[in-house]
Amino acid sequence: MSRISKTIAAARQAGRKVLVPYLVAGDPDRDTTVALMHQLVSNGADIIELGVPFSDPSSDGPVIQLGAERALRQGVGMKTVLSIVSEFRQRDEKTPIVLMGYLNPLEVMGYENFVSQASAAGVDGVLVVDLPVSEAKELLALTQPAQMDIIFLVAPTTTEKRLQGICEHSSGYLYYVSLKGVTGAAITDADSIAGRVKALRERTELPVVVGFGIKDEASATSMAAISDGVIVGSALVQKIGELTDSGARDEAAVAQACELIGRLRKALDA
Repeated sequence: MSRISKTIAAARQAGRKVLVPYLVAGDPDRDTTVALMHQLVSNGADIIELGVPFSDPSSDGPVIQLGAERALRQGVGMKTVLSIVSEFRQRDEKTPIVLMGYLNPLEVMGYENFVSQASAAGVDGVLVVDLPVSEAKELLALTQPAQMDIIFLVAPTTTEKRLQGICEHSSGYLYYVSLKGVTGAAITDADSIAGRVKALRERTELPVVVGFGIKDEASATSMAAISDGVIVGSALVQKIGELTDSGARDEAAVAQACELIGRLRKALDA
């Protein structure tokens, strides 16, 4: 059983919803990213999604695009991302790390090389936004022996045929995209999301975690009530962006940037 599966199984047994923050690796800088990751865990994060900076993040809204641009300006690439995970693992061997990004950096590195180095660094899962399950056979053949989960996105527009493949080949959890559009948009139809998540749960035993549009206590508790947990991206990256604007990188600034996650943890546990 992977570190992701163990974490979610333990949360389920405790009647606890998982909280999964997303941040861009290298934003606002490499060392601060490591500090942010530890602070997120202290504030109640169960799993961390670490974004791999990419020049054309087509599924992301302006907030995360700016975060990627800040990291890319410092030359952050896959090598740096994996070094961040390795350093994090020196103090934390428990919290699962999922790399989330786009296919191009993996293809440049080569699947075999990527899986080998990512596994050695302590990566537990990978979510490649623009890799459809129908084209993931080569990557799956490498990640499965390494006990690295591949997580796929399920959207309101996902076809039945594609959903069948996703349920068959996914591991770790299903990432349900709560709305049509890019990251940072607001949830407007909670009832339809509830119906879709219920239908997913009827066809797979995989945990279902909801992302996109989670930005405060109300949206987090609403989505957690119908799923196994929530993913928080743009709202956190917006807070991290304020570190860049202020120029602050000390412990107090890092704690302030992660305060949102602490508030969401308390709301989910209430």
